[in-house]
Amino acid sequence: MLRERGLRLTPQRQLILEAVHELGHATPEQVHNHVRERAAGVNITTVYRTLELLEELGLVNHTHLSHGSPTYHAAGDDQHVHLVCRGCGSILEVDPSVMQPVTDRLLAERDFRVDVGHVSLFGVCGDCKEL
Repeated sequence: MLRERGLRLTPQRQLILEAVHELGHATPEQVHNHVRERAAGVNITTVYRTLELLEELGLVNHTHLSHGSPTYHAAGDDQHVHLVCRGCGSILEVDPSVMQPVTDRLLAERDFRVDVGHVSLFGVCGDCKEL
């Protein structure tokens, strides 16, 4: 896809894309740490720019799972809603159909189409509910 758009598939871009696939859900900082294990010369600015490019190309998606940096995951994954535990920080994925009543209502009442791939719900998981 990069070559089709006149861009080169550099070793750094390849490593960053592989890191996103291997890590599942990862912040740019986590991707950077993962890539640095293989290529110490890749800096954090390169990671941010590459993630932005990869998202523009439709190869990765981002969502906000905390107040910090966005979290990236491979775009080839099925769309899903993120459930983020405030207790342990675990991230669960659920089918976007769980949001159907809300998305249908927003479409009917506000003519608003929800991008469920960016939806994150925060709460407490079953393991942390007793804490």
